[in-house]
Amino acid sequence: MTGFAARLTPREVEALSTMDWFLHAYPSRVYRLQTTHTPEFLGLRLPSHGVWNESNMGEGIIIGHLDTGVTPGHPSYDDHGMPPPPAKWKGRCDLNASACNNKLIGARSFISYDGRKRRSAATPVDENGHGTHTSSTAAGAFVKRANVNGFAPGVAAGMAPRAHIAAYRVCDEDACMGHDMLAAMDAAVDDGVDVISFSISADPIAQGTFNAISKGVFISCSAGNEGPDPGSVHNDAPWLLTVGASTTDRVFLASVKLGNGRNLDGESLHRPLSFKPKMLPLVYPGFVTATIINHGTAMHRPHSPDVASFSSRGPSQITPGILKPDIIGPGVNILAGWNSKAFALISGTSMSCPHLSGIAALIKKAHPGWSPAAIKSAIMTTAYVTDNTGGPILDELHRPADLFAVGAGHVNARQAIDPGLVYDLTPEDYVPYLCGLGYNDSAVSALTRKPVRCSSLKSISQGELNYPSISVTLPANSSTSVSYTRTVTNVGEPKSTYTVKLDVPKEVSAGVTPTTLSFNEVNQKQSFSISFRRNGGGSGAVQGQLLWVSGKLEVRSPISIKLE
Repeated sequence: MTGFAARLTPREVEALSTMDWFLHAYPSRVYRLQTTHTPEFLGLRLPSHGVWNESNMGEGIIIGHLDTGVTPGHPSYDDHGMPPPPAKWKGRCDLNASACNNKLIGARSFISYDGRKRRSAATPVDENGHGTHTSSTAAGAFVKRANVNGFAPGVAAGMAPRAHIAAYRVCDEDACMGHDMLAAMDAAVDDGVDVISFSISADPIAQGTFNAISKGVFISCSAGNEGPDPGSVHNDAPWLLTVGASTTDRVFLASVKLGNGRNLDGESLHRPLSFKPKMLPLVYPGFVTATIINHGTAMHRPHSPDVASFSSRGPSQITPGILKPDIIGPGVNILAGWNSKAFALISGTSMSCPHLSGIAALIKKAHPGWSPAAIKSAIMTTAYVTDNTGGPILDELHRPADLFAVGAGHVNARQAIDPGLVYDLTPEDYVPYLCGLGYNDSAVSALTRKPVRCSSLKSISQGELNYPSISVTLPANSSTSVSYTRTVTNVGEPKSTYTVKLDVPKEVSAGVTPTTLSFNEVNQKQSFSISFRRNGGGSGAVQGQLLWVSGKLEVRSPISIKLE
């Protein structure tokens, strides 16, 4: 046993802290949920070279979902043609015997008593719809004729439609409790999941997620829905993939037609059958009549993707030296399953998170030996930063989005499966980083679940972690350079050479040594150093990028620079 949950008074906690086995006590807080065209939009369905072909649609990979549960019998959980789960699966199904199958292989509830009243029925059945939506987004089966009131018609499918789903209910219609989430996360790891999808804002859950990545489990988390406020990002531990939300190129067009013939274009998901486009009185200076005209679903919207206004932004309040969010993915008007056994169009980073969970499952299937950090690096270094017009990805004000909005950029599933190089990390590599944050031995030991003495280690700063993005602070009135070392691992062609391309703003000078990296075999590692220095005055945030280029491959790291 590594921990337990209990209702204790402050005096009782103080008494427990004197026990020789005591490491740390965390208050169990209340958290909130973060609330089909995307397979095509992400390039998964391409007939000859799509990611689905190279990954067999994630077959044999198990995605664990910590959410509001599942809807038994939903067509997104149909297991037609699905193989049984792999032999490593040790989980269970607490639904009726016929509800679980080779697609939905596990369903458990971790909702507990809160000490005063039962919070909800302790079953894995989804009373909210959120959990059904997120799990079917990640790994739902193919469902024909899916739509919402006639909008977005077509075949619905998750990102990894042949992956298995294991559901862990940790939220009811009101709240998600921290101790329930910790228990469910440990259970998911013990059950044998490969990926955990976590669409809840819960920063203190880091101790559970570190245990998961230590066992080789990849974790995708929502960044939060508190944008566009700066510093609003959640789930920002460096071992997590923190996912912001973007739009797609699909829109649901409607227009207001004014009495003078002018049209005002917009969107609407409301189309009552009884509504007729009749001119009705409108109280507004200059116009006396108007009507709404629905145009239905339209594709190829210009300036797509862009950043959703609600998507939480960096910098991280806990570790500003690690750029967060890491990535953005589709999170606006996403069609997926709902608890009515039908479908719903929902927006939120809760929706973008399972897109990345499913993509991670595809990469895991294609590269079963890759670590969670390698998968994360592949997703980040292959991301794109331009929209479908060739210009920069825009924010909610139609300005070029900064790194605190997009992170490394928008996920590029087709390229992420073949990144060329990765920035890898082992669980042990995070310990000097944690010590460098100033945590004491007991706090680090509680997080890593191993004895740690920071005094016996060489601590590192946040910027020194072998992360796929780079963040640096340059003090005012200082000509001293700041240097970091990074190590890349060759996961592409055995014999390959990469040449550096560095792009930084005029306020900064930067250099990389060496300027070329040559590899002779797969999994060979090469290190390089990158240094930064101020060019005169100025303050604020600026940005650049580092690329390692080999033929058509570009391994890109965004650079966030703070000028003090």
